[in-house]
Amino acid sequence: MNQQRLLSIDTLRGFDMMFIMGFAALLKATCELFPGGGDCWLFTQMTHVDWNGFRHHDSIFPLFLFISGMTFPFSMSARLERGASRKRIFWHTVLRGVILCLFGLLFNKIQDFKPDFRIPSVLARIGLAWMFAAWIYMACGWKWRAVIASAILIGYNLLLLIPAPDAAGAGSLTFEGNIVGYVDRIIMPNHLYRHEIFDPEGLLSTLPAIVTAMLGQFTGEFVKNSGKSRKTLWLLGGAAVLLCAGLVWNLWFPINKKLWTSSFVLVAGAYSVAMFALFYWLIDVKGWKKWTTFFTVIGMNSITIYMLQRIVSFKDVTAFFFSGTAGLMPPLWGKWILALAYFAISWLVLWFFYRKKIFLKV
Repeated sequence: MNQQRLLSIDTLRGFDMMFIMGFAALLKATCELFPGGGDCWLFTQMTHVDWNGFRHHDSIFPLFLFISGMTFPFSMSARLERGASRKRIFWHTVLRGVILCLFGLLFNKIQDFKPDFRIPSVLARIGLAWMFAAWIYMACGWKWRAVIASAILIGYNLLLLIPAPDAAGAGSLTFEGNIVGYVDRIIMPNHLYRHEIFDPEGLLSTLPAIVTAMLGQFTGEFVKNSGKSRKTLWLLGGAAVLLCAGLVWNLWFPINKKLWTSSFVLVAGAYSVAMFALFYWLIDVKGWKKWTTFFTVIGMNSITIYMLQRIVSFKDVTAFFFSGTAGLMPPLWGKWILALAYFAISWLVLWFFYRKKIFLKV
């Protein structure tokens, strides 16, 4: 397995995770230092859209899932070379999927034994979508996988034309009227996000998320096996095709992260492929690697920081060391100092793990 390509992947994963370990909050605090900064383009990009649409913050989750899919062609090939059987690899994918689902339940604090704990989670979606995508990869060649991915996206579009039976009068693609929320309300009532009627990581919307992981697999397989020159240009061309297809599909099936619509899969996939092309060109083609350590520190322990921020109050740790300093400053500058300190403390914790070679791998 090519270590340089792994460096590209870990670096991109670190860049992606950086935004949910405090960097997005730091950018927002920076914007607020300027008049009208809370309404500026950059500030808005660090927030999710309410329903339809696409901002940078909506790219974080699908990019992570894309990267997870992208690693599988490399890891499977390496396992086969080490003598592992396909059956053993299959059971490894099952184990990984189950562990991520259990981590998701732990993140949702199932250990509190509350009767209305949330069942769906970001980690469960990653685990399930990656697992099913891995099974498809192991069973099919790339042509059949392309057919399956297309069928999932088209079928999901057709499925979401059906309005929820318990939301009379609401459109099939509205918050109240979509069939995704209806299925979750039937199967796991009182166990949804913030006890609402809809969960953004629900059961049905996991189907198109499988395709997000498959797009990562296609990309990883192309980089790993293709003998084509100028791979970066081919990747950018693929990103352009995905973007155009997603924007056209958006005309009747809106881009929507919470529903994980087919158009969202394509647009988020375009962003993911383009970002990988950039990192691949910088690291693997040009050989510029000295800047990568800052991001690989994060990328090699991405699940760790995601779980750790839930278990440990980094906000309290930051306040313990820096609330006094922040209190001496004007309010907006104090907020900026605390945001910077939060991000720095999070990174330093991961840097300690990195130096000690402590990595949580699932």
